[in-house]
Amino acid sequence: MPLSDQAQAADAALDQTLNRLRHLSQQSVQTTWHQAPNGTTSPPIDTTWQGWPLARLNDRNHIAWPLGQVTLWLHQRFIWPTDLHGYPLQGLSARLALRWWADQAEVYVNGDRVHTGDIFDCWTRLVLAEQMVPGAWVDVSLKLVSPGHDQGALVSSQLMFESRDWEAPEPSFVADELTVLATYLRQFAPHHLPRLTEAVRAIAWDRVSDRAAFDPSLAHLRTSLQDLSPWLKQRTIHCLGHAHLDLAWLWPITDTWEAAERTFQSVLALQQAFPELTFSHSSPALFDWLEQHRPQLFEAIQQQVKDGRWAIDAGLWVEPDLNLPGGEAIARQILYGQRYCATKFGQISAIAWLPDSFGFSWQLPQLLTQGGIRYFATQKLRWNDSTPFPHHLFSWQGLDSTAIPSVTLPPIGTDIEPAEMAQYAATWEASTGCQDSLWLPGVGDHGGGPTRDMLLKARRWASSPFFPTLVFSHAVPLLDDIRGEIRGWGDGG
Repeated sequence: MPLSDQAQAADAALDQTLNRLRHLSQQSVQTTWHQAPNGTTSPPIDTTWQGWPLARLNDRNHIAWPLGQVTLWLHQRFIWPTDLHGYPLQGLSARLALRWWADQAEVYVNGDRVHTGDIFDCWTRLVLAEQMVPGAWVDVSLKLVSPGHDQGALVSSQLMFESRDWEAPEPSFVADELTVLATYLRQFAPHHLPRLTEAVRAIAWDRVSDRAAFDPSLAHLRTSLQDLSPWLKQRTIHCLGHAHLDLAWLWPITDTWEAAERTFQSVLALQQAFPELTFSHSSPALFDWLEQHRPQLFEAIQQQVKDGRWAIDAGLWVEPDLNLPGGEAIARQILYGQRYCATKFGQISAIAWLPDSFGFSWQLPQLLTQGGIRYFATQKLRWNDSTPFPHHLFSWQGLDSTAIPSVTLPPIGTDIEPAEMAQYAATWEASTGCQDSLWLPGVGDHGGGPTRDMLLKARRWASSPFFPTLVFSHAVPLLDDIRGEIRGWGDGG
């Protein structure tokens, strides 16, 4: 039901208040980068950067530079302020959140390289100070190399000041909590929105410069809404670590093997530090290479599969193009993939995991089902540019009337971003009626997988009373649980 003019005005006022709250502990620093002259080859070791001009922003608020493997150096000194819009910052931690579009990216802090990335591993959140002291400073340099086919861009850069006490979160975290709550209320309980609007009016804006008075007003706000937490917590977002890796795209096959090795080593290390982390990967072709060339790594993966912490969601030998191959080629993709899974991991795959494949012919339900596959999964159908695909969870009926339960996956290559996760999960629930949804955190396309920062954020948001229950799970058990909600859909219209 469309909101009345009065309700729309209240909604807009709520969003404005939450943005104001968010800006008390988040600050864009996109306009204050100094651009090095051409020919620069290393971070500045003195104050010469002070003579460099400020980088210019385009109409998208990006710092852009020419295509063709052109190197750009940027530098900025961060001097820790006493406050942000009046809110005292002393004692908070400071992180720098960066997002780029670059073939290569290197981040230096006080002259030391602390992070590398590329066009797919294209964002990071770096700790610059565990506990800020006003007046102290940190120098940050960026080396960015543009793609051969496109302009490069520093897309965004933001300082984030965070509380280390999860029971007393910083203003931006509270704003994100309330954004999540508002997302669900708007979709499923709009009659409670006036409560939320009224609650934020109690924020002690006149005491913002005194944290001893302002922070308790945020605590009171959260307490006043606490009775909505069980309603929100009855929903569950199931996270599954993911690292999409194209075997053949913009790099030679040697890069594919290196990316797979690096990704899987990273996942295994993170699973030691974060026992809750579950992970999934397709493409038995990758595991076959590891078995032959990195046997110890392969054995470690086999153990994780046995322990239920790693799923071989495969079904096919690779994630193939499905526009050009004929039926026999597809059948052999399934045969070789399932035979390998059964031989090396003791079980066939229950799901055809094809998040990034193009083209799904009408014979697939029959072929997949005959190969022992119970589910079909992709997110490519959401890429339609003119006619949105209408289903999230459906039964796909093929050419011979064989039907296979199918799911439109969440986006791949994503972070733990509460507002995006809540919006996706609410849309999923509205479409399917299911209060359990899936999320796939992890850098992708060129491998990468989950990061330590993602997992720390997941733990923090799992502890929030204003976020759905957050757990790490696997896709097939989730689909088994919600299978009764699947609706029919035939390829023939």
